[in-house]
Amino acid sequence: MSGLKFADPGFFYLFILVAGMIAWYLLKHRTFQSGIQTSSIKGFENAPHTYRYYLRHFLFVLRILAISILIVALARPQSTNSWKDVTTEGIDIVIALDISGSMLSEDFKPNRIEAAKDVAIHFINSRPNDRIGLVIFSSESFTQCPLTIDHTVLINLFKDVKFGMIEDGTAIGLGLANAVNRLKESTAKSKVVILLTDGVNNRGEIAPVTAAEIAQTYGIRVYTIGVGTRGTAPYPAKDIFGRTVYQNIPVDIDEKTLEDIASLTDGKYFRATDNAKLRQIYNEIDKLEKSKIDVREYNRKNEEYLLFSLIAGAFLLLEILIKNTILRNIP
Repeated sequence: MSGLKFADPGFFYLFILVAGMIAWYLLKHRTFQSGIQTSSIKGFENAPHTYRYYLRHFLFVLRILAISILIVALARPQSTNSWKDVTTEGIDIVIALDISGSMLSEDFKPNRIEAAKDVAIHFINSRPNDRIGLVIFSSESFTQCPLTIDHTVLINLFKDVKFGMIEDGTAIGLGLANAVNRLKESTAKSKVVILLTDGVNNRGEIAPVTAAEIAQTYGIRVYTIGVGTRGTAPYPAKDIFGRTVYQNIPVDIDEKTLEDIASLTDGKYFRATDNAKLRQIYNEIDKLEKSKIDVREYNRKNEEYLLFSLIAGAFLLLEILIKNTILRNIP
């Protein structure tokens, strides 16, 4: 039985009577004993207790159990078998993540790369029906994880991302082109790239706008995110003694290019200046790109009172049997 429910739960008020029976028994049970007159009890003082002594309350317990289960049967317990058919029109998403040296800046906590990873992982967990992939870029670009529905594998690969996997630089166009290449053969209803960077394109053979035009050709929508506070940001460096010191470096994001990429592909540009804003941006993208899920639910109810009635009857028969055999009263 699964999903047990009761059609007439009002019968449960009868348990008030059961509680009254128990209270009355506890107050009066000492009078429920047979007695015999004798001139002295010395001969009984050290007499051992028999099993009848220990079972003296057993008949009442059986009766209470029988009545309680009978009340449950009167409430008409019903088990529900339910199942559903789910139809999804999934969305294929590739996250293109900048891992250049400037992403180590600590205007985000603990730094831009780790903040971007944490928020992206939360985004992935919120979209179990979509195929998601990961592309990383710096001076070059490569696919860290192809499109997959196995989000556990994707998240593990996401956690492995760090600065230094690729030579330093910022090849925004190459990163976007690589992401588009992963989506161009997709048959999904919606194809999306989330491009996150904190700099200006300075490497790679493909211009960012050219990559955006390719994305537009394949019907791929690009959401661009510029990451970094306004003004300057603390950047960790090593002094001559190997100690970590911080330098304030200017935050230089090519917002015009990121806006053009989003506009060309019918996407949207966002600016993230701290962790909270980055989370808010991913939440907004999550709302903009929702999978269509058609769910048809079926339910079937089965009456289960017969089983409870049989159990109650068994307890009553057991009480009668024991009362007239091993716990039989002296006439």
